[in-house]
Amino acid sequence: EYQYIKALHIIFVITWFAGLFYLPRFFIYSREANDKPEPEKTILQKQFSIMAKRLLFGITWPSAVLTLIFGIWLLTSFNTYPIWLILKLGFVVVLLFYHVSLHLIYKQQLKGIYQFSSMQLRIWNELPTVILFAVIFIYLSQKYLSMQQNQALIAELQMEAANTRKVLQRVPLDKNDW
Repeated sequence: EYQYIKALHIIFVITWFAGLFYLPRFFIYSREANDKPEPEKTILQKQFSIMAKRLLFGITWPSAVLTLIFGIWLLTSFNTYPIWLILKLGFVVVLLFYHVSLHLIYKQQLKGIYQFSSMQLRIWNELPTVILFAVIFIYLSQKYLSMQQNQALIAELQMEAANTRKVLQRVPLDKNDW
């Protein structure tokens, strides 16, 4: 069952990212159409708005929700949360905020508000790529990160054991006869 849930999680991560990669392109095109003469401006903006709506509500939001559902399901298989997983979840939170920001830009553009330039939107469009790289490299380095975490835990336990030995050495022999 775990492998099926993991496969579904990965599939919906991919479709979510597809939406996050492509949606800002509609915002860019719509922003650039805003500078065109009528009727070209209205025709293009109407078409981009329809396409953005279909992508946002037909693919991107459902994929995000299903990614989270299957991701939470997978989280239940962990007894403890290793450092790599905590880092990954931090990037997922950033990605959710990014997704919501795209939704807000979509709502603004529907009202004819173009707060950002084409160049600003192009730069903003790069954020999910950075997050994707980070999450993949964190996932792939999980064994190394877990090993580092384990080494830190072992060092802490060794230090505690040494402190305990020092305390026990100070106890008179007739008192440690338990």
